[in-house]
Amino acid sequence: MSDTPIPFGKPQLDDAAFDAVRAVLESGMLVHGTVTPAFEDAFAARIGAKEAVAVSSCTAGLHLTLFVRGIGPGDRVAVPAMTHVATAHSVELQGAEPVFIDVDPATGNMDPAKLEAVDGPLAAIMPVHYLGLPCDMDRINAVAEAKGAFVLEDCALAVDSKWGDDKAGTLGLAGSFSFYPVKHMTSIEGGMVTTNDSDLATELRRRRAFGYNRALGERARPGIYDVDALGMNYRMSEVEAAVGLSQMNRLDDFMAARSANDATLRAILSEIDGLTVFPDRIGKALSSHYCLNAVLPLDGSVSRDKVVDGLKDRGIGSSVHYPGPVPLFTYYQGKYGYKAGDFPVAEWLAEQTISLPVGPHLGPDGAKRVGEAFREAYNSAIA
Repeated sequence: MSDTPIPFGKPQLDDAAFDAVRAVLESGMLVHGTVTPAFEDAFAARIGAKEAVAVSSCTAGLHLTLFVRGIGPGDRVAVPAMTHVATAHSVELQGAEPVFIDVDPATGNMDPAKLEAVDGPLAAIMPVHYLGLPCDMDRINAVAEAKGAFVLEDCALAVDSKWGDDKAGTLGLAGSFSFYPVKHMTSIEGGMVTTNDSDLATELRRRRAFGYNRALGERARPGIYDVDALGMNYRMSEVEAAVGLSQMNRLDDFMAARSANDATLRAILSEIDGLTVFPDRIGKALSSHYCLNAVLPLDGSVSRDKVVDGLKDRGIGSSVHYPGPVPLFTYYQGKYGYKAGDFPVAEWLAEQTISLPVGPHLGPDGAKRVGEAFREAYNSAIA
């Protein structure tokens, strides 16, 4: 078995990606070309959405959607306490208030019971499919309907995740995906908003490019436009779209490798006493297999720092999702007055979980090597 280091994630770029980039560079059309719309069409078809709108990042997609929908001061938006800070930041950037919801200890997803218990109005609900396992969208959508809120899915880790027969990104008004280098697929940087609302998609496209309006009748010429709405510069470049489009041709293989690696690693970890492994499927939810989350014993008998160091010594990269509940980060704690103990499940996960790699970069024997290294590191870290 190879002793080559295994990082937590690694972009999978082949000659086709380099050729696609070269073709764009040689064309001289680096933005506003034909590659971005082709990428949008391919991704929409993959997800099963009517529309897909390419943007500069998943965060940009979340923010742009809230912006287009008019979320602003006085609005309250439900977000999970355990997520990347980008989810809450997109709400803050609009001057709205994030209402943090603790998470389900069995999945790490927004706890629907706690969401149902929220007093007062909500303008939007932003479920995050934690590590690619879909939230309970039936209950979340029921709350949204009761409160007159719209649902914006944070799908940063949820390419091909399924809730019943439907994929993440089609389970609410819109969903925003990430193509950061270590995600399921990459476009270097970049993101995509999916929706079945054509009017929303039209506005997203217009507002991602400053609010241009080219509908000027006989005056419509290249470089001639009107601006009749406020907008951002959240476009995706043609180079990024070219990489993303080339990745679509390999996505089936990527996803098959993730599923197989997850199963191998899961089998090894299931034999470790005291360790909990988050499910990759539960009820109607099927995970995208972004990574495997191992949860250490609650009693503190196993040191996470020692496990992580032991993995590193054995050449295995790991991560933590996430280092703390968002409402307990200094910015949010200072602004809203949250304190330790307000989000007990999210706080527990922040202290006790380790995310392990399952991506296609592991190769044929990599998942077994990760599992065996984890078992050795775990046993060495027992107090």
